[in-house]
Amino acid sequence: MAPALEVRDLVKHYPGVMAVDGISFAIPQGICFGLIGPNGAGKTTTIEIIEGIIPHYSGKVLYNGSSKTSSFQEEVGIQFQATSLFSFLTVQESLETFHNLYREPMPLGKVIRLCRLEDILSRRNNKLSGGQKQRLMLAIALVNDPNLLFLDEPTTGLDPQARRHLWEIVETIKAQGKTVVLTTHYMEEAQILCEEIAIIDQGRIIAQGSPDDLVRNHCSGVILSFPKNGCAISHKLFSEKIRLICPDMKIIDAPNRYEIMITEVNLCIEALLRDGIDLSLITIRPQTLEDLFLKLTGRQLRQ
Repeated sequence: MAPALEVRDLVKHYPGVMAVDGISFAIPQGICFGLIGPNGAGKTTTIEIIEGIIPHYSGKVLYNGSSKTSSFQEEVGIQFQATSLFSFLTVQESLETFHNLYREPMPLGKVIRLCRLEDILSRRNNKLSGGQKQRLMLAIALVNDPNLLFLDEPTTGLDPQARRHLWEIVETIKAQGKTVVLTTHYMEEAQILCEEIAIIDQGRIIAQGSPDDLVRNHCSGVILSFPKNGCAISHKLFSEKIRLICPDMKIIDAPNRYEIMITEVNLCIEALLRDGIDLSLITIRPQTLEDLFLKLTGRQLRQ
């Protein structure tokens, strides 16, 4: 079976800026594929080229094994990062407006149930909460019953409850056999929803695979974390003493806590206890996709 979407050697540049530098990937049918990266990494530009919003300099975008045709626009759904709707329309009226644009749309009742909009159909768009608006925008992206769905940071700014509701809807969409392309800044979101991810930095893919495989291959050991106020010695001396016992460890000097990346957990804890460090607030956790992301792209703030 041909990939749902394939990108080959995609290049896009602006004066003095290489936004997309030879990106290639293939997305199997029926999975959620995540594109993650720092601000300005090139992920949104890549998605907008695939969607046909902006032109590219060179490379190919294949849909179901062939170059995109006019049917592509009918068969994909897009939830943009930010969209403005007419404030005077109700949720019902907005859905009907977009529903009427397509020749073979999904039954409107099915869209409404899928995105849990039954209780707000008569509410005007300017009276919706953040979570309600995102569910409406997702419903609009689904009205044409797309085979391929693009979600560009769909949960930005949502509270945890609203975010998890949206995750449940995405899981239901995947269960129907649809293919989802997700961009997100939430590593937990990518780890939960995506079967495969590509990490983009400076216009290139620097790592690709399943979240678990990427973490396993790039981040060994666990992370010990404890408050700085439980450590009576300086960071420099603390680092030197622990490193004598655990030479493979790495200390991250966070604002209020020490985080120690370590493989020899027992040896490290014994050393901390010998130095009289209060371990009552210590946490031990496996490394996650967020740890991998910071390791590969750095901790420096991107503007």
